[in-house]
Amino acid sequence: MIDSHCHLADETFAGDLDAVVARARAAGVERALVVLAAGDAKESAQAQQVERLWPEVRFAIGVHPHQAHQFADNPTRAVDVVREQLTATPSARAVGEIGLDYHYDLSPRDVQQAVFRAQVRLALELGRPIVVHTREADADTVAILRQEGGGQVCGVLHCFTGTPELARAGLDLGFYISLAGIITFPKAGELRDTAYAIPEARLLAETDSPFLAPVPYRGTRNEPAHVARIIDTLAGIHGIDAGAMARHTAANFHTLFCP
Repeated sequence: MIDSHCHLADETFAGDLDAVVARARAAGVERALVVLAAGDAKESAQAQQVERLWPEVRFAIGVHPHQAHQFADNPTRAVDVVREQLTATPSARAVGEIGLDYHYDLSPRDVQQAVFRAQVRLALELGRPIVVHTREADADTVAILRQEGGGQVCGVLHCFTGTPELARAGLDLGFYISLAGIITFPKAGELRDTAYAIPEARLLAETDSPFLAPVPYRGTRNEPAHVARIIDTLAGIHGIDAGAMARHTAANFHTLFCP
């Protein structure tokens, strides 16, 4: 199994990181993609510890839309920060998470869009996949991916909770769709219906830990070991056994991120 998106460098894990990694490996999680906030010195330091404990992990580095306001004066400066950190991180494989979040609007929307565009262009230049965060911004997200990526930038719509239309737009662009713990929630029937329509060859599984712990861990801190619950749920949706789904999602991860 692979956890295609987690935040192990978050301070939430600082006190028991070794135990969290041990539980993941004991559960059969072979590797994870750890997402880092570009320019965050604390996360960078903890990322080094993550890699020492779990050499198979890989990293994604980007400016999240919540932090886009830090580059309001010069959105291209975000690219410089991401580029520098990617260069200094040999295990980095992707630009992300990047995108748009109109739910919280912690950064002005025009700034979010400019920073997102700049990072998509960087990914295109570097030939790297992107990890996309989109919330209540479907039309603008898809438009920017089409305009800046031009069908040449690959990536993943992470922690997908969107509509069938958004899933289809992502698939048409060649993107993968990653499901997180929300897929296990009792009231997530519509999301499970959407997941059924996503081809197995385009599915990924993630925890987005420490957030969104799946049932039966809901309400607790999430961690990579719990990706097994997402894989079990996806297997049930697609009518295959969990081992087959684990193999599908792992193969898709390897195709996208070339770990």
